[in-house]
Amino acid sequence: MHPSSYANMSAFVRQHLDAGKKLRILDVGSQDVNGSYRALFDHPNWTYIGADQAAGTNVDIVLASRYCWKELEAKSFDVVISGQAFEHMEYFWVAMFEISRVLKQGGLCCIIAPSAGFEHRYPVDCWRFFPDGFRALCAYAYLEYVHGFTESGEQLDQESALWKDTVCIARKPRLSMRARIVFFMKQTFLRLTVRSL
Repeated sequence: MHPSSYANMSAFVRQHLDAGKKLRILDVGSQDVNGSYRALFDHPNWTYIGADQAAGTNVDIVLASRYCWKELEAKSFDVVISGQAFEHMEYFWVAMFEISRVLKQGGLCCIIAPSAGFEHRYPVDCWRFFPDGFRALCAYAYLEYVHGFTESGEQLDQESALWKDTVCIARKPRLSMRARIVFFMKQTFLRLTVRSL
């Protein structure tokens, strides 16, 4: 994990999370390969749960499927985070739908992913991201886009400047009955299309 990724997640914690509230926090793609966000969420009122597709350091729940998280109940988390994982997901839009599903109403997500950088397969490297892309992704997954930006390389350390991360912060809104029905239908369709993955 490069320094700016950790700094951006730290800023999200400071600016958006309330230390006085009990929070359940899910980290998607949490395995500690070269760093972890866990220390940022080490608070008496907060419960941090790391989830990944393989067992390892900083993984509390191993997901049987990358795109159908049966181990995680709907509306069960106040916060979902993910850093340096979306570029490695072939079908990131399905994962974003799962994030929306597990978030409680009013819950927040923070996604950090690169907009640049060399190919780094783990086990694949498929995508790069910008704010407009995340804005569209949030709308698709029934999330309200709160804030986002792409880093410029000017004030970054050498390692972070390679990636020029894009940060997306979004909120799960209250959905109308019609929106909930359409959400369920979309989710069912998406799960069918990636069932074998």
